[in-house]
Amino acid sequence: MNEKKVNFYSVIIGTELLNGRRQDAHFSFLNSQLLQRGWEHKASFVIADDPKLMFDIFNLIKGDPNSVMFCFGGIGATPDDYTRVVAGKVFTNANMEFHEEAKNRIINQFGQEAYPHRINMAYLPINAKLLTNVVNNVAGFYLEDRFFFTPGFPSMSQAMVIEALDTLYPKSNIKKYRKVMTINASENDLIDTMKKIPENIELSSLPKIIGDKRKVVISLAGYDEDEVEKYFEFFVDYCVEFEKEFVLEDVSF
Repeated sequence: MNEKKVNFYSVIIGTELLNGRRQDAHFSFLNSQLLQRGWEHKASFVIADDPKLMFDIFNLIKGDPNSVMFCFGGIGATPDDYTRVVAGKVFTNANMEFHEEAKNRIINQFGQEAYPHRINMAYLPINAKLLTNVVNNVAGFYLEDRFFFTPGFPSMSQAMVIEALDTLYPKSNIKKYRKVMTINASENDLIDTMKKIPENIELSSLPKIIGDKRKVVISLAGYDEDEVEKYFEFFVDYCVEFEKEFVLEDVSF
């Protein structure tokens, strides 16, 4: 799967994040790990503990044939932990089973206290593979080598993210090329040039106002270096034609 472009998604589940009782730490950690390996986020969702919403988001991501998802939260044993069952409905046609190795890990960790509730954390979608929980040995899990489900606690989930990426997505083999320049102009001046950039080239325009001067940071990126260079020259040509000062930026990504 590393041979082609991969679209990474994160789904961060927790009503307590949305009502401000806790602060999210999952997105920044996952994003950093992806960038270190040459990957990028396609989208990130922070959602309430709402099974219908979870179902819809999982299906949206499943519909992307190049998707890889990291889901955080909701795999515990309390009544508001819906993730395992919703994942089963979306990814395994609601087929679930008690995963023997997951059960053994829970029993080895908690003994008789594994029953009657903790053991339910081993009730997983069929054909699930396990992720190691370095804190309490209650496993996370993944499906089809691309849909990963981890706890809501960063102390548990972060090691699982690293395990999953190191095992299955250690480094992107597809290089993205980026060119960046700062132009002494307004965004409005550059719109006609922007419209010439094809959809397969990633274009971003970030305006800056310094005192009474307007500047624009233009970034173009894509997977064909010659194509990126070609369209970047459109902006250079604009600057030369209209005598606009510009500065080329050094970028690592």
